[in-house]
Amino acid sequence: MNEKKMLREWYQIEYKPEMINEARSKGGKITLKGIIQKAETKNQNGRIYPRHILNREVENYMKAIKERRAVGELDHPERSTVNLSEVSHLVTDAKWDGDNVMGEIEVLPTPKGKILSDLLSAGVTIGISSRGVGSTDKKRTNEGEVDMVNDDYQIICWDVVSEPSTPGAYLHEGRSLDLDPKKTWNKADRIWRALNEITRK
Repeated sequence: MNEKKMLREWYQIEYKPEMINEARSKGGKITLKGIIQKAETKNQNGRIYPRHILNREVENYMKAIKERRAVGELDHPERSTVNLSEVSHLVTDAKWDGDNVMGEIEVLPTPKGKILSDLLSAGVTIGISSRGVGSTDKKRTNEGEVDMVNDDYQIICWDVVSEPSTPGAYLHEGRSLDLDPKKTWNKADRIWRALNEITRK
């Protein structure tokens, strides 16, 4: 049986610092949009997320988005839960555009959110990066050997991170995690996931 591991991806967020500064000067919310995940595409870590698995996870995650609790952190922690004291932003939307998951995030007025806001104002390159748990299998494809993400994958959140200097810098394939779904998702979320799975079949 394959071990579940922390799986992380990175996509750059494109924005203009002057837009951030204008929003701040008017006391408005800072929102960012862009690709937050891709399906059926070999990524920089050599992984492919099958569309049906990612579609299921985005669908399940929409519950947290609608309830305004789809929060993420500034930088990737070494855990499979979200720490509210480290939260910097809120994911407010996620939808498909071809094989891309397009997302919208709102920068929050938290201590970490204020750091993120200052980084954006300074024009620092940032990215949005998924944090999830699951296992992978080696597969041969037209793109060579890849790590195919298995059906046990679960999205935890999307974090804001800096661009990694080395491909795979956020991947910790060699370290197994003690993952307890009850700590990651509350009872209502687990019931929601189960109902979605039943209706899907």
